[in-house]
Amino acid sequence: MGMLINGEWKKKSVITSDEKGAFDRKPRTFRDQINEEHEKFQPESGRYHLYVSYACPWAHRTLIFRSLKELESHISLSVVHPDMLESGWSFDDSFEGSTGDDLYQKDFLYEVYQKADSNITTSVTVPVLWDKKLQTVVNNESSEIIRIFNKSFNGITGNLDDYYPENLRSGIDALNDSIYDCINNGVYKTGFAKEQSIYDKEVKKVFMLLDELDDRLESRKYLLGERLTEADIRLVPSLLRFDPVYNIHFKCSKRKISEYPNLSRYLADLFSLEAIRKTTHLSHIKRHYYYSHKEINPFQIVPLT
Repeated sequence: MGMLINGEWKKKSVITSDEKGAFDRKPRTFRDQINEEHEKFQPESGRYHLYVSYACPWAHRTLIFRSLKELESHISLSVVHPDMLESGWSFDDSFEGSTGDDLYQKDFLYEVYQKADSNITTSVTVPVLWDKKLQTVVNNESSEIIRIFNKSFNGITGNLDDYYPENLRSGIDALNDSIYDCINNGVYKTGFAKEQSIYDKEVKKVFMLLDELDDRLESRKYLLGERLTEADIRLVPSLLRFDPVYNIHFKCSKRKISEYPNLSRYLADLFSLEAIRKTTHLSHIKRHYYYSHKEINPFQIVPLT
């Protein structure tokens, strides 16, 4: 594992911690948009490409949106190998489902970042929304990519489904904030904690919110009622990884999702949606976490779960 510093790949841990031993997730580097008025990036069929890992929950949400919004024939896709080792995400296509780099035949994802900016200092993450026309990264922040997918290509696809409707935005935003802090990123803050007191604090937050969400789902199908929204799509990748990975690997072991009556029903309902079911690849998920995080699992044993 490593990162780019002034355009050069440097091998180092990507488990970044603050001075107290708490996991500190770094912000993403490319934060542009796609719309008709944009001076560089306008919506066009076939112009954009998505680099993802099937293992990564942040990339998973973009795959779900790509399917829900009928963008699969308009935005092409490359899938990295699930192992993230000394050279980061690899385009080795030997693991079933990995595709290699369909655009430039690069060996590693960091080489795609170098193509966008030869002097960049950045972590090398997925997802990456790439512009084939200008040969650069548009955006590598998943929460912004899904907003792009939600609206920017409606004129091309004719799909007007809106997962961030104006009348529900305040509720979606509030849920997104708490879900990100306590669950999406919370499981990482728990699993990558280097001090017992930090682990204790973060794991309590994970289960406090899971308890609250289970209660919330007692009387509704989705988080905000009968309508599937962005908040659900941002939560479900973490729930799908919880029992097979986070419960064991990140020591989120107080309770499994399968032991929550409403959350487990909710997860089964979501998994019945084709866009979620077909983009979930458990073999990639398990292989990535247990094999890539040698600081947590030094013998790279992948459990039978």
